[in-house]
Amino acid sequence: MNGYLTVISVLLLLLAAAAISWRRADQNVKQLDKLLTDAMDGRLPQEASEQAGSLERRLREYLTYNGQSARTVQAQTEQIGALVTDISNQAQEPIGELQRCVKQLTRQPLTPEEQKCAQGIAAQADRLQALVEAMVKTSRLETGEISLHTQADELAPMISRAAARYAPKAWDKEVTLTTGDDQGRVVFDAKWTEEALCCLLDNAVKYTSSGGSIRVEVRNEEKFSVIQVSDTGPGIPEQDQARIFGRFCSIPQKDQPKGVGMGLYFARQVAEGQGGYIKVESILGKGSTFSLYLPQEKKKKPAKRPGGAGR
Repeated sequence: MNGYLTVISVLLLLLAAAAISWRRADQNVKQLDKLLTDAMDGRLPQEASEQAGSLERRLREYLTYNGQSARTVQAQTEQIGALVTDISNQAQEPIGELQRCVKQLTRQPLTPEEQKCAQGIAAQADRLQALVEAMVKTSRLETGEISLHTQADELAPMISRAAARYAPKAWDKEVTLTTGDDQGRVVFDAKWTEEALCCLLDNAVKYTSSGGSIRVEVRNEEKFSVIQVSDTGPGIPEQDQARIFGRFCSIPQKDQPKGVGMGLYFARQVAEGQGGYIKVESILGKGSTFSLYLPQEKKKKPAKRPGGAGR
């Protein structure tokens, strides 16, 4: 009998100890939860309370350090953005002057060699202009100066505007640019998604030779609507397809001007900023298809009918 009493006593003591430990653990969890809430709301206390355990103090130190690091990174990002803007403003005048001088030069009688040089200068001036504009636009997006304001809307008007902007360039190169039945309602920022689509169209027009074709169409899936830009250009080698969306990445193409390597990077940033993504499929010698995925508008679930009292 005494043995049973001893076992019961031990069990009661263990239960009591477990209850005390549970209450202490519960209190610690509540303290840590309050600490995290205060930190996220910007009310992080300066000193740990006397009752706080070592884990809470270490977590406080981590959150304080992490907050300072985040502010430092944000300040540095803003400084870089301001520097890029300043460089852009200072570069506009010499680039414009260079372009005007080239135009004046081409009005003069030139030898074939001089004409080739003038054309080369003009191409590089235009490329420099495009690079500066792309860097400013991308920098504004990365620093948060450009905010993506998404709302549910139809894709068709945005696609029509983008196609109209590049129709003259396609016409000049004798490239056919067509659009399909662009039906799709998605959640997106129409202004900046149009800019991203224009980056894809610019890429397609640039690398599609005379007599080729470009087609823009929409494919609707379960959760996404996909804007596809297909061209009959030279295609992209498989080993390069994974890196073409990187910053300043430009794949050299025979008899084609080298790009600035920012358009596809910017398009990817815009897509990801709206909960979408972008990918490419390409076959050498046949062309490429760039697919811009945008999240569809969530369909509202039908309201449940209230059940009758007698059912």
